[in-house]
Amino acid sequence: MPERGVHRTPRRVVRADGVELCVQTFGDRAAPAVLLIAGLSSSMDWWEEGFCERLAAGPRFVIRYDHRDTGQSVTSEPGDPHYSGSDLVADAVGLLDTLRIYRAHVVGISAGGGIGQHLALDHPARVASLTLISTSPLGPRQPGSRDLPPMTEELAAVFAAPPPRPDWSDRAAVIAYIVDDLRPYAGTFPFDEEASRELAGSIFDRTADIESSFTNHWVLDEGEPPRRRLDELTAPTLVLHGTEDPFFPFAHGEALADAIPGAQLVPLEGVGHEMPPRPVWDDVVAAILHHTATG
Repeated sequence: MPERGVHRTPRRVVRADGVELCVQTFGDRAAPAVLLIAGLSSSMDWWEEGFCERLAAGPRFVIRYDHRDTGQSVTSEPGDPHYSGSDLVADAVGLLDTLRIYRAHVVGISAGGGIGQHLALDHPARVASLTLISTSPLGPRQPGSRDLPPMTEELAAVFAAPPPRPDWSDRAAVIAYIVDDLRPYAGTFPFDEEASRELAGSIFDRTADIESSFTNHWVLDEGEPPRRRLDELTAPTLVLHGTEDPFFPFAHGEALADAIPGAQLVPLEGVGHEMPPRPVWDDVVAAILHHTATG
C-alpha cells in the first residue's frame, strides 16, 4: 500500500550533464533531498516504490533515477558505452543541477556507493550526508589498512562459469535470467521469488535497450579517480552492510567505516549483496531517516 499523503511525480526524462536521464521524485520538495544511486546495470526500479515512499514520509524529498544505459535514460550500443565511470558521477551532479537542488543526502548501493564516495570527495558542498550500502572503499588502500577478502568461492564460481545470455527480445527468458542472476547474491533471508520476478518484469518493460543495460556498465572505463582520499571525506557517513554479503564480505563495510572519519557502521544481519530485503526495511529506513535528519 502507498504511504498516505506521499506525493509522487511521474517518471520523466530531463536533460542533465548534457544527456537525457529519467528521474522520479517522491515527497515534499521543501523537505531535505535524498538522492538514491543504484548499482551497476541498475535502473531506478531497484529502489522499490514502497521503500521510496517510506523515506518520503520522513518527510524527505526522495529522488531516484535511471543511470545511462538503464531504464529510459540515454543508451549506447551493446558493448560500446560512449561514457566512463566519471560521467556517471557527473550525471548525479548534473541531475541535482537540473532539479535545482544544491545539496542532497546521498544514498548509494554497491557501485552506487562508489559514485557516492566520489561525489562526497570531489563535490563536498553538494553532499549533506552519505549513506553507503553494500559497497567497498574507493581508491587506493590507505597506509596500514588491511587486505580485504575477495568474493566467496561460491560466487566466484558463478563468475567463472556464467550462464548463457538470454534472447534479449524474449520477455520470459530475460525475467528468468534476471531472477537467476539475483539468487547467488542473496543472504540468509528467504529469496523472494515473487518480488524478484515482479521487479524483473518492470525492468524489462521500461528499459530502452535491455542488452545494453546488462552489458555496458561492466565494460566501462572507470574514469578519473577522486582527487582526495577517504580520510579527507567530511560528509557525515553511515555504512549499512550485510553480514552475509558474498560479493563484498562484511570486512569491506568495516574497512569503509574505519577509513572515513566519524563514520557509523550498522550491520544488516542476514543480508547479502542485494537491495535491502523487505524484512529489514523498517530498520534501514529508520537508520537513513535518523542519519539525514540534519545537514
